[in-house]
Amino acid sequence: MGNAMRGVIAFIPSERCQRFLVGDLKEMPLDRTLDLSSRQLRRLPVAACVFDELVKLYLSDNNLSTLPAELQGLRKLQLLALDFNCFEELPAAVCRLPQLNILYLGNNKLYQLPNELSELKELNTLWLETNCFTAFPEVVCELSNLKTLHLGYNQIRSLPNELGQLEELRSIWLAGNQLAEFPPVLLEMHFLAVIDVDRNKIRYFPGLSHLQGLKLVIYDHNPCINAPVVGEGVRRVGRWADCANDEPEEDGSKAVSETTAEGMEVQPEEKNDIQGQEA
Repeated sequence: MGNAMRGVIAFIPSERCQRFLVGDLKEMPLDRTLDLSSRQLRRLPVAACVFDELVKLYLSDNNLSTLPAELQGLRKLQLLALDFNCFEELPAAVCRLPQLNILYLGNNKLYQLPNELSELKELNTLWLETNCFTAFPEVVCELSNLKTLHLGYNQIRSLPNELGQLEELRSIWLAGNQLAEFPPVLLEMHFLAVIDVDRNKIRYFPGLSHLQGLKLVIYDHNPCINAPVVGEGVRRVGRWADCANDEPEEDGSKAVSETTAEGMEVQPEEKNDIQGQEA
């Protein structure tokens, strides 16, 4: 049956229909991984929550907007993929998974996160790209073990100073937001290895050569009049990336007008490779 028929069946709550969508959930998968992605699910079968040894659960690309409270019984779950669904708020059960360290929430309808997210003490990778955030979700600043944060393609205009307390953070991806200036807090985060501010509204970049841990900065598609000055060995992706750090620009106003039209293009596959390696 095609996706249209699956969509119709997903509306029907009978056990028989659920078995058609997800199969028989009677035995723990040998690899302790359960993949229910792309099943047109509108609710997660409670039967999926009985495997208390489960380590990875993939629910990507469904029609989920809620999760059963029984999910919190998966006490050993380390990876949960909820991207490409219909969540407007994060289900409370997710915040009660003590060993969770990777959480995919991209491509939903989230505009805020609950304070209970701070209970995920082991979380080190958080994907929130392509949601509805207009302000940085400050509870993220309480995730002390966070190493990788993806917040691209929202409507964020600034970052809180509290972000600087995340001393384990190594990469931050902020492409496609509404940043009008390079976030000052990032200038104090010497431990950052990757900074992505591609496709924002930044007109001027401060020097970044003092960030000793920096390895990569992506700043393309901004109306900037200069490239960020970086330390030796740091890779830059953006306009003037191949210029010497101390090379002056001849005509700043001309540079602004040409940035979008003539800026160095980052090939999608190249950027995905970079993000994949970092995650």
